[in-house]
Amino acid sequence: MSEDTIRLATIGRILRRRRRLLAVLAVVGALFGYGTSLVFPPRYTTSASVLLPGQWEERELLTQVDVATSSTVVDRAAATLGWTGVSGAELRDRVTAEAADGNIIKISGTADTPERAQRLSDQVARQFVEFAARIAGGGTDAEAATEPEALRKKVEETNRRITDLANAAGPGQTVESVQGRTALEKLRTSLEQAMTKLDEADPATSKAGMVVMGPAARPTGEAPPTRTQLIVAGALLFFLLAVIGHLAAARTNRRLRTEPEIAAGLGSALLGTVDVPEEQSGAHRPEDRVPRDRIRRLLGLDTRWDLPTPPSSGDEAGRRIRYRRVCARLRDRTPAPGRLLVVVPDGDETARRAAGQLVAEADGDPLLRVVEVSVDRPIVPDRDTESGALVVLSAGSRTAEELAGIAEACADGRHEVVGVVVAGTVRIRPTRSAGRPPDDATPALAVRGQATGGSL
Repeated sequence: MSEDTIRLATIGRILRRRRRLLAVLAVVGALFGYGTSLVFPPRYTTSASVLLPGQWEERELLTQVDVATSSTVVDRAAATLGWTGVSGAELRDRVTAEAADGNIIKISGTADTPERAQRLSDQVARQFVEFAARIAGGGTDAEAATEPEALRKKVEETNRRITDLANAAGPGQTVESVQGRTALEKLRTSLEQAMTKLDEADPATSKAGMVVMGPAARPTGEAPPTRTQLIVAGALLFFLLAVIGHLAAARTNRRLRTEPEIAAGLGSALLGTVDVPEEQSGAHRPEDRVPRDRIRRLLGLDTRWDLPTPPSSGDEAGRRIRYRRVCARLRDRTPAPGRLLVVVPDGDETARRAAGQLVAEADGDPLLRVVEVSVDRPIVPDRDTESGALVVLSAGSRTAEELAGIAEACADGRHEVVGVVVAGTVRIRPTRSAGRPPDDATPALAVRGQATGGSL
């Protein structure tokens, strides 16, 4: 698996064989998302639109967007709202603005309730319009408010002065008086025309006449991410992390899978392969008495997911032929009376069942004694009357380093590894005969060579 390309079939195998674990992790992820939603309370967002009349260039619109979210505008809105514990700096993180088509600036406000979000957007839009008008008028706020009125008062005063001078010039009985009155009337007309043109050219009336296009709509739903989105995102995140974790573990897996590799790892000859029927889902195992093993079995962690689907097996007679041929080869390799130590790695349920079947089929010739050894610190009993050791294990369960440790443990106990038997899981199909086949029965299975790792 470590050198194989990841295919859809591999992902499908993960989904089939780890569906319980993936379902549990998805639920844990959903709970994580729910807890995250409690840490971050729901938010509501709404927008108020401000219309900018006249002709505006794009860079001018972007400038107005910056003005709408400036500290001055937001601080004025915060002072007007008067929310306890909410400063202008905090509100600046909740206010955004963007330029839309048609010279419209949309000001969005986010708050913890729909009512507050609506009030925030409306107030910022109102403060933006007022502040933009003051900027367009020039000077400070006080000057912008008093200069137009003062100018009008000066014009009125000048008009009165012109009227007084015209009255003082007399009724127009002389040429000089008529010319003076005419000059004063021309001055009055020029002054009024200049005032009219000044009003028309006033930027505050041409560009600063912004209009708030109605109050902001009260939001009816939460702003993303909502609680539902966080729950779904948490479940999906944990699910994907579990799948990616399985794929990463498979890519770095160095367990030996083929019979020649396993035999080379133990430095011995391959005596053959045997079939072990696949256990039913409700079958009881001795190690299930430990709570940790029960949890592993419940989550489906007790079976390998990265191994191919077990092939269909023949009848029981065919399976027993394999065991009998392994026993015959053992008799050929051990001097009489034969007594062998069957070494099974701890935790390898398939190998343990295969070893038990070998003992039953050997029927005392050779005499087999099964021992389970830990792969972390393997210890094999010292040699007594045994004439060697037989290692039984399943394919794809151990690395080369672990097999070398088992071989060294056998050597330390003065046991020579006489052979290796590889056990594989098969699916059971209906059999025609469950009894022991006669000695002269023709085997229905192909025979594997002892050294080449072929079928027995």
